[in-house]
Amino acid sequence: MVTFEQVRLAAQALPGIEDSTSYGTAALKVRGKLLARLHQSGECFVLRADLLDREILMQADPEVFFITDHYRDHPWILVRFASVDASVLPDLLERAWRLIAPKSLLQKYDCGR
Repeated sequence: MVTFEQVRLAAQALPGIEDSTSYGTAALKVRGKLLARLHQSGECFVLRADLLDREILMQADPEVFFITDHYRDHPWILVRFASVDASVLPDLLERAWRLIAPKSLLQKYDCGR
């Protein structure tokens, strides 16, 4: 089973990641913008997501990806720790990071690849 610590470690590969808190839970931010946080249930984490990507992910693997009514109109997706494969974390986190990272970080990261 994946843990939020594994999510945090995978995110550290991206520039500008900051450990923080949000709604009283562990969180990851990029220059103060929320990227991901531990959901208060402890069973999943909340991840920034493009709304179209979110729909695709939920349809492709509803055991892993879902939302509650609270997130319906917001660019977030819930990811179940018990079902997500740790190998997809770097890609998921990078996609979310690209939505909120400033252009300077994006350019620095892309030029270094």
